Amino acid sequence: MGKSYLGEFEELTLTMVGLLGEDAYGNSIVNEIKTRMNRKVNLSAVHVTLYRLEDKGLVKSHMGGSTSTRGGRRKRIFAITNAGLAMLRAMKEVRVDLWKMIPQLGFVKV
Repeated sequence: MGKSYLGEFEELTLTMVGLLGEDAYGNSIVNEIKTRMNRKVNLSAVHVTLYRLEDKGLVKSHMGGSTSTRGGRRKRIFAITNAGLAMLRAMKEVRVDLWKMIPQLGFVKV
């Protein structure tokens, strides 16, 4: 995986950015994690993680247009970069390799 390492929440957040595409912004990521992972997360934790991923070059962001539903406020939209996608692929490969090494014992149901 090279020099960088992602924590579990960074990996989850990066995955959600890739999954959501053009709809990847703070609240949508929180909602997606809640829906798909049945896990409650804090919006500020997601924002801090997104900015950290941006500092690492794994996501990039831009400001979207203002909407009346948000009281005229704009939202910051995030997109996964090629480096971010490469990081997720590398992490997946490592995990798959590790899963392959687990002994397939008769009593172990995976």
